[in-house]
Amino acid sequence: MRTVLVTGPGGAGRTTVAAATALAAADRGDRTLLFSAEAIPGFPAATGPTPVTDRLDHVRIDSGEHFRAELTELQNRASGVLDLLGAGRLDGEELTELPGSPQLALLHTLRRAAEGDLSGYDTLVVDLPPLTEALALLALPEQLRRYLRRLLPAERQAARALRPVLAQLAGVPMPAQWLYEAAARKDEELAAVQALIEDGATTLRLVAEPGPAAEDALHTARTGLALYGLSADLLVASRVLPRHSSDPWFAALAAQQEKCLDHWHQDVAPGLPVHEAAHLGRDPEGAGDLAALEIPAPDDRTPGRAGDPWWTEEEQDADGAATIAWCLPLPGAAKEDLRLVRRGDELLLTVGPFHRIVRIASALRRCTVSGAALADGVLRVRFTPDPALWPRTS
Repeated sequence: MRTVLVTGPGGAGRTTVAAATALAAADRGDRTLLFSAEAIPGFPAATGPTPVTDRLDHVRIDSGEHFRAELTELQNRASGVLDLLGAGRLDGEELTELPGSPQLALLHTLRRAAEGDLSGYDTLVVDLPPLTEALALLALPEQLRRYLRRLLPAERQAARALRPVLAQLAGVPMPAQWLYEAAARKDEELAAVQALIEDGATTLRLVAEPGPAAEDALHTARTGLALYGLSADLLVASRVLPRHSSDPWFAALAAQQEKCLDHWHQDVAPGLPVHEAAHLGRDPEGAGDLAALEIPAPDDRTPGRAGDPWWTEEEQDADGAATIAWCLPLPGAAKEDLRLVRRGDELLLTVGPFHRIVRIASALRRCTVSGAALADGVLRVRFTPDPALWPRTS
């Protein structure tokens, strides 16, 4: 299944482009499913797959409904503990969703797609939150899985028969078995979502209205995409004005957009196809207006993520000693916004507003970090083999 994730700066029309992308895929003949948390004029608002056209279905993501269902299930699972404490149950009618619920509801939706609950579709189009939030959301499964491994490592799970003894020796109650089972279940769910995001058939489609603010957002996002190993297949310039007009004020705006688009081609998104979606003079309503935008359908020949974006190269330092460079492309990154910390077998990497913790390659774990440099848009972390950890040769 081809998965297209659509995002862009707030107010750029990403929901409209997501709907137009899904419609184009369906018109091409793909059985297509569109997920969106926002209302789309002319589309049904049901929370289950509902037909829009013969080959296009739409699902409205209801974060409030998802929050109430998840908390109700949690109360049922912890009923024994709640009854022991004399806690009162919360009814679904009195539950109000908390901040972060929309992101969790979207992850749940992606998990359903990853686990095959929504089989029978050729193309899945997902309307993501605004650009910065979307990048944080796509990085969330990997982060949450790391937290679970640190807080409840499966290899340290004690046998059930030993738990009372260990609890007496430690003086504190041991974590219950259900807690480990819940952690393992959540890890499997997050792993499925992470696999979908990192799949070679998954691409990101960016949407932005030509202008200075959007250009800054795209420039920053380019670094974040590289850090997380994500790839974009298309940049949609939304609400593009006609080039020629007798109105001086209107013509000045069109000229500003044209100048911005030229810069996008040369600097902001070199090598990335840019589709100019014309301004309709009104907000799009219904399939006819969406088709008028002429958004191209996802190209099955366009590869998604190719794999781990890191690679290694052998080098020599000033003294001629052998070193290994661990390299990561970070286009648009600035040295003053870069921070590196090694902690055990992990590398903590911060680039501007983006943060990622990656596990160091196995061969490099027996090395010490001897330096790092950012040049020509590539971060090179230099490792020097540690003689105490490498086997000696005659």
